[in-house]
Amino acid sequence: MLKTGKEHLEGLRDGRVVYIGGERVRDVTTHPAFRNAVRTVAALYDMKREPGQRDILSYEEDGERFSTYFLLPKSRDDLVRRMRAHKAIADATHGLFGRSPDHVSSFVAGLALQPEVFEDGSFRPYRENLLAYYRRARAQDTYITYAVLPPQGTRDPEFSHRENFKTPALSVTAEDGSGVRISGIKTLATGAILSDEIWLGNVQPIGRGQEAQAITCVVPVAAAGLSLWSRRTFEDHVPSEFDNPLSSRFDETDSVVVCEDVTVPWENIFVHNQTALSREIYIRTPSHCFGNHQSNVRFWSKLQLLLGLAHRAAEYNGTLKIPGVQETLGRLAAFEAAISGMVHGQCMDYEDLGNGYVSFNRRIMYGALDWCTENYPLITATVRDLLGGSPFVMPADASVMANPESRRMFETYWATPGHAAIDRMKLFKLAWDLLGSEFGGRHLQYEKFYAGPSFVVRNHSFRECPWDGLGRSLDQLLASYDLPAAPRT
Repeated sequence: MLKTGKEHLEGLRDGRVVYIGGERVRDVTTHPAFRNAVRTVAALYDMKREPGQRDILSYEEDGERFSTYFLLPKSRDDLVRRMRAHKAIADATHGLFGRSPDHVSSFVAGLALQPEVFEDGSFRPYRENLLAYYRRARAQDTYITYAVLPPQGTRDPEFSHRENFKTPALSVTAEDGSGVRISGIKTLATGAILSDEIWLGNVQPIGRGQEAQAITCVVPVAAAGLSLWSRRTFEDHVPSEFDNPLSSRFDETDSVVVCEDVTVPWENIFVHNQTALSREIYIRTPSHCFGNHQSNVRFWSKLQLLLGLAHRAAEYNGTLKIPGVQETLGRLAAFEAAISGMVHGQCMDYEDLGNGYVSFNRRIMYGALDWCTENYPLITATVRDLLGGSPFVMPADASVMANPESRRMFETYWATPGHAAIDRMKLFKLAWDLLGSEFGGRHLQYEKFYAGPSFVVRNHSFRECPWDGLGRSLDQLLASYDLPAAPRT
């Protein structure tokens, strides 16, 4: 069943506990810090019902329609269909929502492609739990987010076991026939305040002796004992949508998850007490690949926004015909073509899983992931160069248009041939919001550490590289020639 935007809004009025500093937020759908972001998400749900988007964003199975990001692909065409759905969602948010509803749902779909990985030798039916949850989330069109990292400073087992030190990392504190109880912190729950449920797990390795932390489960955002601690939001501190068109609508939120004696029933638990398996489920299945394919597509949409902005800024600044500017724009255009090719390559050179399902090409996906992480700072710096000082010569805010005298002077002196003053101000306000505001700073940091530190991202490429095949090619070349014959004396 495809959920409507109105139904999603109603679902967020569930008594969830959200803090901004010391303030308890009573209703995230009306609070100035979240209400516009909530409506952005609601619009994504409504978009599925638009005639032009229906067959892109949903698919039919057994007489029911489901969101395309729950589709379990059996062919290249299915992978392309998933990719196009991600692109439509990313385009609707200009690539600024990393944790849109299709992100973690793709992780879950990837897990459902090889559920046998969850069989840990215990009597618990974790495989069936995972498949049942996949079907339930799909049927309810659930917006899932995740928190899959421990708090910083607690990842060293020796540190965690110091005398009189109680780790704040999320851990199982008790269990019985009905389920387990968990307490502690997980980070970083981007989008959780806007979501229905939170997937808690471990995307990075945890060591022996940390079995209590090796819990993978899903909990409702409104679960008793669970609270979300938001960073300072951006939409709550802008003068108007005109002055901050992105901050005011596309702040997806980031928060820390705090659990105090939260009860999780066994049917919502997928890994328990298995430290290695807790992370390996994402790598031994296409899960990590599916979720990060979405991030590649989203980056593509964001790059298209940046490229359009760079070209328009050069046009408005009268520099578009300068050869050096055209060269710079050509370089940005090449970047956009590169990520497009990498995204399509993941579909074209797909992997056959051997069980009737297929996966995006993992190696190409991880290569693209590293490429995005490395190049976002360069791309944004290049666009800033093309902007020059234009954002700083604009009036303070849109109130300049409310005063007849200031409006007259602004429209007279800030216009350029072919470009009205108000159009220039609108463009450069958007540019600064994307590149220079707190919102822009968050995106710079977000893209740099999206998938973890660079060594973590590159370790994925190291793992997926066919080193044996490359070595055989080298050996064949080495074997094709030998030492020269001994010279005649």
